[in-house]
Amino acid sequence: MPSDSPRILVWDVAIRIVHWLMVILVPLLWWTAEEGLMDWHRRLGLTMFGLVLFRLIWGFIGSWTARFLPMVQRIGLLPSYVGKLRNRQYGPTFGHSPLAVLSVFALLLALATQVTTGLFSVDVDGLESGPLAVLVSFDTGRQFAEIHEFNFNLLAALIGLHIVAIAIYHFVVKDRLVRPMITGRRPRADFSSAELPENRPRLIAMIVAAALSLICVVAIAGFG
Repeated sequence: MPSDSPRILVWDVAIRIVHWLMVILVPLLWWTAEEGLMDWHRRLGLTMFGLVLFRLIWGFIGSWTARFLPMVQRIGLLPSYVGKLRNRQYGPTFGHSPLAVLSVFALLLALATQVTTGLFSVDVDGLESGPLAVLVSFDTGRQFAEIHEFNFNLLAALIGLHIVAIAIYHFVVKDRLVRPMITGRRPRADFSSAELPENRPRLIAMIVAAALSLICVVAIAGFG
């Protein structure tokens, strides 16, 4: 590939920050729960809640590659995409590939389930609970806690599959996916399309998404 190939924005700064903060928070949340550091677990859980909420909002008002509608439209291309992979006719996708769309939606659903159930969870002796547990009965809080524990195993499995897929793309398909998620950019020559959608995020949209997420986090924290 020519070294002077212009590099274009694929992943905006909001997507990248949210992604890497989630990467850091998931093991920290597991560790604080295992060590019984529940005050920190609650703080980190609320932070994760804010990140998930921001990502959901950003899926409607963010840059083109962050939005859910183009991602949903890509799912219909899954059979042809898999066929090209099998026939070694792979070409990089501007944004999420059809397989990546399924991964993103599955991970977001698992993360949303994890943070939501955590808000209402109550431990066995009732001494530790999520900030919204006061809104439900003890038995309901225990049911949320059981779902919370089971769902983490599912989330861990999905994360494992995600890492394996990235490794396969890196070593087998020869498509380096990690660097663009750090820099946000890829060479324009990677994409065969003559025209690519406008992908620049709006600062006002970023501020709105961040403000709404922060307001919700602060409001929920007030219950605790």
